[in-house]
Amino acid sequence: MLYRAYQNQSDLLSPLRLAAQGLSQGLWVDDTPRSASRQLAAACEVFSLMRLTHTRPHYDIHSVVVDGHEVPVTEEPALVCAFGTLLHFRKHTDAVHPPVLLAAPLSGHFATLLRETVRTLLRDHDVYLTDWHNARDVPLWQGAFGLDDYTLQLVRFLEAVGPGVHLVAVCQPCVAALAATALMAEDDHPATPRSLTLMAGPVDCRINPTGVNALATSKPIEWFRNNLISRVPWPHAGMMRRVYPGFLQLAAFMSMNPERHKAQFSKLYQHLADGEPDKADPIRSFYAEYLAVNDLPAEFYLETVERVFQTYDLARGVLTVGERKVVPAAIRRTALLTVEGERDDICAIGQTLAAQDLCTGIRPSRKTHHLQAGVGHYGVFSGSRWNTQIYPRVRDTIHSATEDRR
Repeated sequence: MLYRAYQNQSDLLSPLRLAAQGLSQGLWVDDTPRSASRQLAAACEVFSLMRLTHTRPHYDIHSVVVDGHEVPVTEEPALVCAFGTLLHFRKHTDAVHPPVLLAAPLSGHFATLLRETVRTLLRDHDVYLTDWHNARDVPLWQGAFGLDDYTLQLVRFLEAVGPGVHLVAVCQPCVAALAATALMAEDDHPATPRSLTLMAGPVDCRINPTGVNALATSKPIEWFRNNLISRVPWPHAGMMRRVYPGFLQLAAFMSMNPERHKAQFSKLYQHLADGEPDKADPIRSFYAEYLAVNDLPAEFYLETVERVFQTYDLARGVLTVGERKVVPAAIRRTALLTVEGERDDICAIGQTLAAQDLCTGIRPSRKTHHLQAGVGHYGVFSGSRWNTQIYPRVRDTIHSATEDRR
């Protein structure tokens, strides 16, 4: 019922938003700042932008500078599965760089949220990305997709990339990435990651609980199942699939900083009304990405809430994947880097660092931790400090591990 009500509202407002979009683009605008026509066009554009979309935005990574030379980049699906595609950003160059699998969160937004992370990694690496599909577009006959399935999908993607791969996980998938690495290490799998970088992930949510952690433990898992899970309505391909709708996750994110979002839309209107497109473009681009929502399979969402945020299975040493127990101590030949942000209000200081104590089989000389001053959650993998201070640590860890295994 919840998803059907949302869909009905969206369908009713769609003609109005399309009309506003057409008016903002076709209206004759007086060049005078704050003129009546300019203010009307600005208001129409802001109204048309304040809508959710359910289609993955474009990555728009067409080239990258390698060793001082700009080289073309093309997106190529290396492996297509029901719930996600292993996307390869192939550089057209003879330079040989270490392969990296970037594990993106499945948390209400598309993997394009890591666009800047990908672009930076491409300078010195051969980059693959977990490009998760929108669950409402996955037919019901494809079956369920839970936390175990996510973990095993990472294993399958790592196998597809092949021996010598390095794994970088951002936020939510840190638990699954560590688990996948442990399972592969225990099996002495040839595609076991040579290095594992965990960035701002909830390895142990008992440490310095945040508002997100408090919310996850405030209700029993039955409450989440009964109140937040909906079935996809007609006419979507995944009709009748149980999902955690992306619009609910977005609402939760926005409720954490409502005044900030109000201020940003106010600034967008002001810049457009003042005839300042250069100032309006960054805000417009951010919300085009931020308001593109991705539905989560119900099984994955509920199992993540329960096993990661409520019962802390990995941190307590009781996490299983299928019938197998995850043993982080089995990881011995993989270098480990953990990264945290000083001002992270989603994954607090210490929650990712906990992986260092769990991976007792890795020599201390192959373990590194980096706490980045002055950044919040998103600053760990995007922005100036990611590019200038965090990325060099990630690059050095990957390249050192590559050299160690030659």
